Amino acid sequence: MKNKTMRMAAWLMILVTVAAVAFASNPDRVGTSGAQELSIPVGARGIAIGGSYMVFATGADAIYYNPAGLASQTASVEALVSSMNYIADIGVMYGALGVKAGDFGTLGFSIKSVNFGSIPVTTVDFPDGNGQVYSPTYITLSGTFAKALTDRISFGFTVSLVSERILQMSANGVAFNAGLQYHNLAVQGLDLAVAVKNIGPSMTFTGSDLLTNASAATGQRGSQNYSVNAASFDLPSLMEIGVSYTRKFDETNAISLGGLFRNNNYLEDEYNVGAEYAFSNTFFLRGGYTFSPQASNDPTGAGSYLYDYTFGAGIHYPVGDVDLSLDYAYRHLKYFTPSNVISLRVAF
Repeated sequence: MKNKTMRMAAWLMILVTVAAVAFASNPDRVGTSGAQELSIPVGARGIAIGGSYMVFATGADAIYYNPAGLASQTASVEALVSSMNYIADIGVMYGALGVKAGDFGTLGFSIKSVNFGSIPVTTVDFPDGNGQVYSPTYITLSGTFAKALTDRISFGFTVSLVSERILQMSANGVAFNAGLQYHNLAVQGLDLAVAVKNIGPSMTFTGSDLLTNASAATGQRGSQNYSVNAASFDLPSLMEIGVSYTRKFDETNAISLGGLFRNNNYLEDEYNVGAEYAFSNTFFLRGGYTFSPQASNDPTGAGSYLYDYTFGAGIHYPVGDVDLSLDYAYRHLKYFTPSNVISLRVAF
């Protein structure tokens, strides 16, 4: 039975990798995908460590990074709320919930909302604004299932509903994520993970704002409304492969080191390294670095890749039968104001 499960896990990992290569690897289409809210990271712990967190992410925190990690949730119920200031004063709110369902597995639910603030309405006649404002609404709702196949291997998948609305236009889509985690690979503390994210059909904006009033060139009929057909856009599909190593020096001190390779259809290949130091499973220090050696330079000769270092800290404190964790992360961005992230996790 164990050998059969291991073979199934191996095949799942192969299928995930093949699907990722088929849908995600396309360096000639850098910058052409939409629905970028799917790629915005969430949760202070994961952001502080960087993308390599997907290898050892657990519980509700893992729903975004690697759905397989939800299977490692130990509490019956775990909830996470997170707030981040993103690029250009964009706010990102995120909430996630993980619920153990006995032998069936673990179920997860999450919602991500992107707040763009108030934007002036501009027209051909009023390029500086006509006095009105609007606020786009971008919401992603997700459902996740995860299950431990063995004491070392877990698998999970997520289905996300993507909704974007700008004035009287909207686009809706569906995205699929799948991931695997393999713990204690050959060596105690050595973990491996593979995930493919945001696989799904293209999205297209429709709505009354795409109607334009025009007259036929022949002048044989009066002006009337014509519908402009908006171009469709792909989801920001990606594939991630990561490894991590956790070393417990004694009952008090432990450190986790991780590395990640990310291949996607909207940026060049990315690499990430991260680390977390834990003291008595109560206090945590974290750091990470993301880079893209293949990213081209901007006109000044400087690298055009936006992201580099991250760091953060956290505290975990049980109160009776409730586990509380408060985490903070700082994400440096080239050319933009850095991001600050705060997360609260509650488990019972």
